[in-house]
Amino acid sequence: MKTLSISLLFICLLQVVKAQVSGRVTTVNGQPLAYATVSLVKTADSSSVKSMLTTEQGSYNIAEVSAGNYRLKLSSIGYQTWFSSPFAISGSKEVKYLAVIVMKEDTRQLGEVVIRSRKPLYQQRSDGLVVNVENSVLTKGSTALQVLERSPGVAIDHRDNGISLNGKSGAEVMINGKLVRMPLAQVMNLLNGTSADNIEKIELLSTPPAGYDAEGSAGIINIVMKKSKKQGTNGSYSLTGGYGMGEKGTASINLNHNTQNVNLYGSYTFQHDRTYTDLFITGSQNMPFLGGDAEVEFYTKTKRVSNNHNANLGADIKLDSKTTLSGNVSYNNIHSPTYTYSNAGYNVLPDSLIRYIGHVNGRDGIDNVISSLSMERVLKEGEKVSMEGDYIHYNSDGPTVVNTSFINKHGEQVYANNSVSAQQQRGFANTTINVGVFKADYTNQLSSLLKLETGIKGTHTGSSSSSGIESFNNGIWERNMQTAANIYMKEDIGATYLSLNWQLAKGISLNTGARYEYSYTNMDNPQTGSNIVNRKLGKLFPTVLFTAKLGDRSELQLSYTKRIARPSYDDLASYFAYSDPTAVYTGNPFLKPTITNNIKLGYNYGDYSFSLLYSRDDNAIARYQLSESPDHDILFISPQNLSRQNFLSFQVNAPFKVGNWWEMTYSFVGGLRQFKENYTLNPLSKSYFGYSFNFNQLFKLPGSFSAEVSGQYNSLSYNGTTRVDGFGVINAGIKKELKNNGGSLQLAVADVLSSSQIHVRYGTLTREAFDIKSHVIVNTETRRFPVIKLTYTKSFGGTGSANRSKQENGSKEERNRLKNN
Repeated sequence: MKTLSISLLFICLLQVVKAQVSGRVTTVNGQPLAYATVSLVKTADSSSVKSMLTTEQGSYNIAEVSAGNYRLKLSSIGYQTWFSSPFAISGSKEVKYLAVIVMKEDTRQLGEVVIRSRKPLYQQRSDGLVVNVENSVLTKGSTALQVLERSPGVAIDHRDNGISLNGKSGAEVMINGKLVRMPLAQVMNLLNGTSADNIEKIELLSTPPAGYDAEGSAGIINIVMKKSKKQGTNGSYSLTGGYGMGEKGTASINLNHNTQNVNLYGSYTFQHDRTYTDLFITGSQNMPFLGGDAEVEFYTKTKRVSNNHNANLGADIKLDSKTTLSGNVSYNNIHSPTYTYSNAGYNVLPDSLIRYIGHVNGRDGIDNVISSLSMERVLKEGEKVSMEGDYIHYNSDGPTVVNTSFINKHGEQVYANNSVSAQQQRGFANTTINVGVFKADYTNQLSSLLKLETGIKGTHTGSSSSSGIESFNNGIWERNMQTAANIYMKEDIGATYLSLNWQLAKGISLNTGARYEYSYTNMDNPQTGSNIVNRKLGKLFPTVLFTAKLGDRSELQLSYTKRIARPSYDDLASYFAYSDPTAVYTGNPFLKPTITNNIKLGYNYGDYSFSLLYSRDDNAIARYQLSESPDHDILFISPQNLSRQNFLSFQVNAPFKVGNWWEMTYSFVGGLRQFKENYTLNPLSKSYFGYSFNFNQLFKLPGSFSAEVSGQYNSLSYNGTTRVDGFGVINAGIKKELKNNGGSLQLAVADVLSSSQIHVRYGTLTREAFDIKSHVIVNTETRRFPVIKLTYTKSFGGTGSANRSKQENGSKEERNRLKNN
C-alpha cells in the first residue's frame, strides 16, 4: 500500500511539470487568422516539437510542453512566416501566453494565385444527373424555365403548362430542397420569372434517397440557388435587354455581407416580358351544340405581358461554434394581362357554315410568400441535429372577360342566348393556399463505416377556390352550374424516414432507407355542404442505392426506389377556366395517386456516364385529356388516370475535349414506353419508342471571348392519348469578359433557326369524346422571330475574399498534412 501511494505521488509530480503555450493570431486588419500552422520549435536546432492549427477565432493552445528553451513559428499560405523571440519553460506548471500576433501578407508574391477547377456541365450521380448551369454561357439573361428546358431529359409543354422528366410527367419541382407547393401552371410562371443568373445547379433526381419527399413519380427537379461565401460586403448586378415578338427586360441585384459569424444576403429581380403565341387547329367533331358532325378550322393568337417581381432576404447566424440559426423570406409577385383573339369556321354538315369570332381579355395576378426558419446544432464531430419550419402563402386571381359572336352563312347571329355561347361572358378564378411545414433531422456518423440519418416531417395545407363562367342573357348574368365550383381542401401529410449509409469495403458503399408517409385529403363544397373527396393513404417507400468503384476512373451504381405522385390541388378541384365556346378546363376529384417503382443501373467512366432505368407507374396521371360533360354539350379538358405505364430508358452523357479552346457534351435519353388507358370511348394499350437528345459546344476564343452553341430534340411522344410530334431548337451565345474587373457582356439568341413549332394530334389512337379528330399547330414566340438578349453583369465588393480563399485552401493542405503525420 505504501509503495502504491508513493507511485501515485510520483505520477502526479510528473504531471505538474508539464506546461502550455497559448495565444491568438490576426491579420493586419484585426481579423482572426483561422487554420494557420503553429509550431513549437527548439531554440538549439529549430527542430519541431509540436504543431497545430489555429481555430476559426485565430486562437491556439499547445499543451503538455516539457521544460526547455523554445521559439514559436507561425506560417500560412499568403502570409510571411513569423518567429517569436526565444523563451523558456521552467520545471513548474506554467501557462505561457504570448501577445496577439499579427501576420503580414507576403508582398513578395507575384500576386494572387487562383486555382480553379471547372466542373463539367453534366455530372452523373447515383440518384440522378446534375447540370452545373453556372458554367454555361447561355445562363446569363435566361430565366430558370429556359435553363431547365435546355437540360437533358426535360421537356416543357408551353401550351398546357407541363414539365416532364425523361419522358414522364409527374416531376416535382424543388427550390433549395423545398417543394414548390403551387398549381403547376403557377410553378411555370414562377420559374419563368426567376432569373437564371442566381442559379448554381439543377439536380435531375430520377431516384432520390429516403431523405427527400417521396412525392414525384417521375422524380425531383431541384433548383439550387447561388449563395455567396465571400467575406465582407459584396454582390453583383445584372441588366438584360432583348426583343423577340415583343420587348424583354430583366434587372437584378444581389447583396451579401459575410463576417465570421453572420451572413446576411438579399436579392431582387424585376422581369418584363411581352410575348406572343398562336395556334391553328384543323379537324372534325360531332358536337350536339353545333348540330351534329362538323369540320373545324380554328385560329387563335395570344399576347401576354408579364411583369414579375422576386425578392429574397435571409441570414445565417452562427450562435457559437456548434449552433447555426438561419432565416429566409422570399416574395414573388406576378401581374400578367393577356389578350386572346380567336377566329373559327364550323362547317356543320351537310352545308351549314358558321363563323365564330372571340375576344378574351384576362389578367393573372399572383402573390406568393415563403418564409423559413431553421437551426442546426453539431452535437459532436459527425453528429448533428437540425430543425426547420416553413410557412407558404399563395394567392391567385384570374378574371376574364369574353366577347363572342356566331354568324351563319346568311350573316345572322346564332346561339346568342345559349349559356355556353352568349355574346358576353365573364370568368373568375380565385385560389388561396396556405401551407405549414415542420421537419427535424438527425445525422450521426456511428463509425468510420456507418452513417445514420433519420427524421420526421409534417405538412398541413389549407386551400380554397371559387371559379366559374357566367353568361349575359336577357339582361342578367347567369351562371352555368356545369361550369361553376366552390371548393375547400384540407390535406395533412406526416412522414418519417430512416437511412443507413454503409461503407462495406474500400470503394463499395450501400445506402438503404425507408420513408413512411401518411396523408389525409378532404375536399368540401362550402355552398352545398357536400363532400367531394375524403381519402386516407399510408405507404412505405423503400430505397436502396449501391455504389462500387471498379478502379480509379470507373464506378458502378445500382438503385431501387418507390415513389408517389399525389394529385395536385388543381388536378382534384373542379375549377373551370374558359378555353373556347365548346370547351372548358377543369379538374377531376376522382383521380387516384400514382405509385411508381424504379430500378436503375448506372456506370460512370471518368466524365462519361451511362444508365438504364426501368419504371412502372400504377394509375399514372395524364393531364389535359378529353371527356364529355354530364349533359354531353361541353368538352371537358381534365386530368385522367392511366391504368399503368412502363418505361425502359437508356441515358448517356458523353463529354469530349478537342483542345483547350473547344469542349463539347452530348446527352441522350430514350427507350421503350408503354401505357394502357380506359377513360376514352374505346380504351387502348400503346407501345412506342421515344427519346430526347441534347448537345452543347463551348468555345474559348482569343481576347477574353467565349461562345456556346446548344440544342435539343424531343422525339414523338404521347401524353395519355394525345400525340405530340418531335421538335427541336438550337440556341447560341457569345460572352466577353471586360478588362480591369469591368464585368462581362453577353449576347444570346434563343431558337436561332426559328424551329420551335409543336404539332399536337387528338384522335389518332382511339375514339375520343365527341369523336374529335384534330391537328393543332402551336407556334411559340421564337417560331416567328428568335429572341435576342444582351446582358451586362458586374460583381463588386468582397475585398477580403481573396485572402480568405488562400487561407482556406492553405488550411486544407495543412490539415491534410498534419492528419497524415
